[in-house]
Amino acid sequence: MSYKTYIFDFDYTLADATVGICDSVNYALTQMGLSPKRREEIRKTVGMTLGDIFFTLTGISDESSAETFNSHFMYNADRVVTNTTVLFPDTIDVLTKLKQKGCNTAVVTTKVRYRVEEIQSKFNMQELIDYTVGLEDVEAPKPSPEGLLKAIARFGNDKQTVLFIGDSLIDANTAKNANVDFAAVLTGTTTKQEFQALPHILIAENLTEIITNFLEY
Repeated sequence: MSYKTYIFDFDYTLADATVGICDSVNYALTQMGLSPKRREEIRKTVGMTLGDIFFTLTGISDESSAETFNSHFMYNADRVVTNTTVLFPDTIDVLTKLKQKGCNTAVVTTKVRYRVEEIQSKFNMQELIDYTVGLEDVEAPKPSPEGLLKAIARFGNDKQTVLFIGDSLIDANTAKNANVDFAAVLTGTTTKQEFQALPHILIAENLTEIITNFLEY
Protein backbone atom coordinates (compact mmCIF):
# COMPACT_ATOMS: atom_id res chain seq x y z
CA MET A 1 0.00 0.00 0.00
CA SER A 2 1.32 3.41 -0.96
CA TYR A 3 -0.14 6.65 0.43
CA LYS A 4 -0.24 10.13 -1.06
CA THR A 5 -0.50 12.01 2.24
CA TYR A 6 1.45 11.31 5.43
CA ILE A 7 0.19 13.11 8.52
CA PHE A 8 2.25 13.05 11.70
CA ASP A 9 1.76 13.72 15.37
CA PHE A 10 4.65 15.84 16.63
CA ASP A 11 5.89 15.05 20.16
CA TYR A 12 7.55 11.61 20.34
CA THR A 13 6.73 11.04 16.66
CA LEU A 14 8.94 13.59 14.90
CA ALA A 15 10.65 15.19 17.88
CA ASP A 16 11.55 14.83 21.55
CA ALA A 17 10.66 17.83 23.71
CA THR A 18 10.97 15.98 27.03
CA VAL A 19 13.46 18.38 28.61
CA GLY A 20 11.40 21.52 28.00
CA ILE A 21 8.05 19.90 28.78
CA CYS A 22 9.25 18.45 32.09
CA ASP A 23 10.85 21.74 33.05
CA SER A 24 7.66 23.65 32.21
CA VAL A 25 5.34 21.23 34.02
CA ASN A 26 7.41 21.37 37.19
CA TYR A 27 7.83 25.12 36.92
CA ALA A 28 4.04 25.48 36.79
CA LEU A 29 3.47 23.07 39.68
CA THR A 30 6.02 24.71 41.95
CA GLN A 31 4.64 28.17 41.13
CA MET A 32 1.30 26.86 42.42
CA GLY A 33 2.86 25.46 45.58
CA LEU A 34 2.51 21.86 44.38
CA SER A 35 5.13 19.12 44.40
CA PRO A 36 7.13 18.55 41.21
CA LYS A 37 6.69 15.26 39.39
CA ARG A 38 9.16 12.68 38.15
CA ARG A 39 10.28 12.73 34.54
CA GLU A 40 8.62 9.42 33.69
CA GLU A 41 5.30 10.54 35.19
CA ILE A 42 5.36 13.62 32.99
CA ARG A 43 6.49 11.75 29.87
CA LYS A 44 3.38 9.57 30.02
CA THR A 45 1.17 12.66 29.74
CA VAL A 46 2.83 14.09 26.62
CA GLY A 47 0.20 14.43 23.90
CA MET A 48 -2.57 15.34 26.32
CA THR A 49 -3.99 18.84 26.61
CA LEU A 50 -2.50 20.91 29.43
CA GLY A 51 -5.73 20.60 31.39
CA ASP A 52 -5.59 16.81 31.17
CA ILE A 53 -1.89 16.81 32.07
CA PHE A 54 -2.66 18.86 35.18
CA PHE A 55 -5.51 16.58 36.25
CA THR A 56 -3.55 13.40 35.54
CA LEU A 57 -0.54 14.54 37.55
CA THR A 58 -2.38 16.16 40.47
CA GLY A 59 -5.94 14.85 40.57
CA ILE A 60 -7.13 18.47 40.80
CA SER A 61 -10.07 19.06 38.49
CA ASP A 62 -11.25 22.62 39.10
CA GLU A 63 -11.07 24.85 36.04
CA SER A 64 -9.44 27.80 37.77
CA SER A 65 -6.45 25.74 38.91
CA ALA A 66 -6.09 24.22 35.45
CA GLU A 67 -6.05 27.68 33.88
CA THR A 68 -3.39 28.82 36.35
CA PHE A 69 -1.30 25.76 35.51
CA ASN A 70 -1.76 26.48 31.82
CA SER A 71 -0.59 30.07 32.23
CA HIS A 72 2.54 29.16 34.18
CA PHE A 73 3.35 26.30 31.81
CA MET A 74 3.09 28.46 28.70
CA TYR A 75 5.20 31.23 30.24
CA ASN A 76 8.05 28.83 30.87
CA ALA A 77 7.54 26.83 27.68
CA ASP A 78 7.93 29.99 25.61
CA ARG A 79 11.40 30.34 27.13
CA VAL A 80 12.70 26.78 27.00
CA VAL A 81 10.81 24.29 24.81
CA THR A 82 11.98 25.28 21.34
CA ASN A 83 15.61 25.55 22.41
CA THR A 84 15.64 22.15 24.11
CA THR A 85 13.65 20.14 21.56
CA VAL A 86 15.56 17.65 19.41
CA LEU A 87 14.45 15.72 16.34
CA PHE A 88 14.66 11.95 16.14
CA PRO A 89 17.68 10.83 14.08
CA ASP A 90 15.62 9.79 11.05
CA THR A 91 13.05 12.61 11.00
CA ILE A 92 14.67 14.81 8.35
CA ASP A 93 15.60 11.85 6.17
CA VAL A 94 12.08 10.42 6.22
CA LEU A 95 10.40 13.75 5.48
CA THR A 96 12.89 14.43 2.70
CA LYS A 97 12.18 11.07 1.05
CA LEU A 98 8.43 11.74 1.23
CA LYS A 99 8.80 15.12 -0.46
CA GLN A 100 11.10 13.68 -3.12
CA LYS A 101 8.33 11.20 -3.94
CA GLY A 102 5.80 14.02 -4.23
CA CYS A 103 3.86 13.12 -1.10
CA ASN A 104 1.90 15.60 0.98
CA THR A 105 3.04 15.99 4.59
CA ALA A 106 1.32 17.52 7.60
CA VAL A 107 1.44 17.70 11.38
CA VAL A 108 -1.61 17.42 13.64
CA THR A 109 -0.75 18.07 17.28
CA THR A 110 -2.08 19.18 20.65
CA LYS A 111 0.90 21.53 20.82
CA VAL A 112 0.25 25.15 19.91
CA ARG A 113 1.02 25.68 16.23
CA TYR A 114 3.44 28.55 16.74
CA ARG A 115 5.67 26.33 18.85
CA VAL A 116 5.79 23.63 16.19
CA GLU A 117 6.54 26.26 13.56
CA GLU A 118 9.36 27.65 15.72
CA ILE A 119 10.88 24.18 15.95
CA GLN A 120 10.48 23.62 12.22
CA SER A 121 12.33 26.88 11.64
CA LYS A 122 15.06 25.94 14.12
CA PHE A 123 15.83 22.79 12.10
CA ASN A 124 15.25 24.39 8.68
CA MET A 125 12.48 21.91 7.92
CA GLN A 126 9.74 24.33 6.84
CA GLU A 127 9.86 23.03 3.26
CA LEU A 128 9.38 19.45 4.48
CA ILE A 129 6.01 20.05 6.20
CA ASP A 130 3.21 21.35 3.99
CA TYR A 131 0.64 22.08 6.69
CA THR A 132 0.42 22.19 10.49
CA VAL A 133 -2.73 21.96 12.61
CA GLY A 134 -2.16 23.02 16.21
CA LEU A 135 -4.30 23.26 19.31
CA GLU A 136 -5.46 26.78 18.47
CA ASP A 137 -6.76 25.63 15.08
CA VAL A 138 -9.49 23.29 16.35
CA GLU A 139 -12.53 23.41 18.59
CA ALA A 140 -11.79 19.98 20.06
CA PRO A 141 -8.30 18.44 20.46
CA LYS A 142 -7.31 14.87 19.68
CA PRO A 143 -8.73 12.25 19.91
CA SER A 144 -11.40 14.32 18.18
CA PRO A 145 -10.86 13.77 14.45
CA GLU A 146 -11.31 17.50 13.74
CA GLY A 147 -7.65 18.38 13.22
CA LEU A 148 -6.91 15.29 11.17
CA LEU A 149 -9.94 15.87 8.94
CA LYS A 150 -8.90 19.50 8.52
CA ALA A 151 -5.47 18.42 7.28
CA ILE A 152 -6.99 15.88 4.91
CA ALA A 153 -9.36 18.50 3.50
CA ARG A 154 -6.40 20.81 2.91
CA PHE A 155 -5.00 18.39 0.35
CA GLY A 156 -8.34 17.23 -1.08
CA ASN A 157 -7.34 13.58 -0.85
CA ASP A 158 -9.50 10.53 -0.42
CA LYS A 159 -9.09 9.07 3.08
CA GLN A 160 -7.87 5.82 1.56
CA THR A 161 -4.70 7.60 0.41
CA VAL A 162 -3.91 9.06 3.87
CA LEU A 163 -1.75 7.57 6.63
CA PHE A 164 -1.68 9.05 10.14
CA ILE A 165 1.45 8.30 12.16
CA GLY A 166 1.66 8.72 15.93
CA ASP A 167 3.12 7.43 19.16
CA SER A 168 0.16 7.34 21.55
CA LEU A 169 -3.27 5.82 22.11
CA ILE A 170 -4.63 9.34 21.67
CA ASP A 171 -3.23 9.27 18.13
CA ALA A 172 -4.58 5.78 17.47
CA ASN A 173 -8.05 6.83 18.60
CA THR A 174 -7.84 10.00 16.50
CA ALA A 175 -7.23 7.92 13.39
CA LYS A 176 -10.02 5.54 14.37
CA ASN A 177 -12.45 8.43 14.86
CA ALA A 178 -11.48 9.88 11.48
CA ASN A 179 -11.67 6.47 9.76
CA VAL A 180 -8.07 6.85 8.56
CA ASP A 181 -5.28 4.25 8.48
CA PHE A 182 -2.92 4.45 11.45
CA ALA A 183 0.71 3.47 11.88
CA ALA A 184 2.22 3.53 15.37
CA VAL A 185 5.80 4.30 16.28
CA LEU A 186 7.32 3.05 19.51
CA THR A 187 9.35 6.22 20.10
CA GLY A 188 7.05 7.46 22.88
CA THR A 189 5.82 5.77 26.05
CA THR A 190 3.10 3.52 24.58
CA THR A 191 3.94 -0.16 24.21
CA LYS A 192 3.31 -2.49 21.29
CA GLN A 193 0.85 -4.44 23.41
CA GLU A 194 -1.17 -1.29 24.14
CA PHE A 195 -1.36 -0.38 20.45
CA GLN A 196 -2.55 -3.87 19.53
CA ALA A 197 -5.92 -3.16 21.17
CA LEU A 198 -6.73 -0.46 18.58
CA PRO A 199 -6.95 -0.45 14.77
CA HIS A 200 -3.56 -0.15 13.08
CA ILE A 201 -1.81 -1.28 9.95
CA LEU A 202 1.69 -1.27 11.40
CA ILE A 203 3.46 -0.92 14.74
CA ALA A 204 6.99 0.22 13.96
CA GLU A 205 10.12 0.88 15.95
CA ASN A 206 10.67 4.20 14.16
CA LEU A 207 9.69 6.37 11.19
CA THR A 208 12.20 4.72 8.86
CA GLU A 209 10.46 1.36 9.28
CA ILE A 210 7.16 2.91 8.28
CA ILE A 211 8.57 4.50 5.15
CA THR A 212 10.31 1.25 4.20
CA ASN A 213 6.97 -0.55 4.37
CA PHE A 214 4.81 1.96 2.51
CA LEU A 215 6.87 4.24 0.27
CA GLU A 216 7.42 2.89 -3.22
CA TYR A 217 11.02 3.24 -4.38
